[in-house]
Amino acid sequence: MSKFRQSVPAPEASEDAVKAALEEVERELSLLWCRARSVSHRLSPRVHPDMEPAAYGLLTIVRQEGSIRLTALASSIGISKSSVSRQIAFLESVGLVYKGADPRDGRAQSIGLTEKGEEKMHQVQDARRQVLFERLAEWPPEEVHKLDYYISKFNAVYGDSPTQDGTPEKTNCTPPLMPAGA
Repeated sequence: MSKFRQSVPAPEASEDAVKAALEEVERELSLLWCRARSVSHRLSPRVHPDMEPAAYGLLTIVRQEGSIRLTALASSIGISKSSVSRQIAFLESVGLVYKGADPRDGRAQSIGLTEKGEEKMHQVQDARRQVLFERLAEWPPEEVHKLDYYISKFNAVYGDSPTQDGTPEKTNCTPPLMPAGA
């Protein structure tokens, strides 16, 4: 179980205090990302018993984007086209995705969810969202709004961070689909 600070420490402007706070942010983000990977490991068998967690992540992106080229899918998560291609071949073989001509360029292929893929992802992501709602149910609404605000603010800054050569980082990350009526 993670330690939880019951109160927000008074902000200190010293360089050491800022450095310590940033180290805590890094630690908490690492824990969050680790837990997110763990959730993917638990959820992937709900979509298909033989599906690898990496394929669950690909399905999530395909669901968010609608239809996406294989190269764009690979670059959005920073893995090789051959690795994505292998996962997509599996997902296509079990009927969760289809490959079709890209409407913007008929020479290229785009990948989309099949009806079965959409149904499975809808079920799993609804269950995932329900867990989140249950975990935050005890939080006062203003704290949930603050969490949303700060995560959104962090994501906006984090996505614009420069790479080692100084060029802007390119990410194709998009927010998950919201349920109807949200």
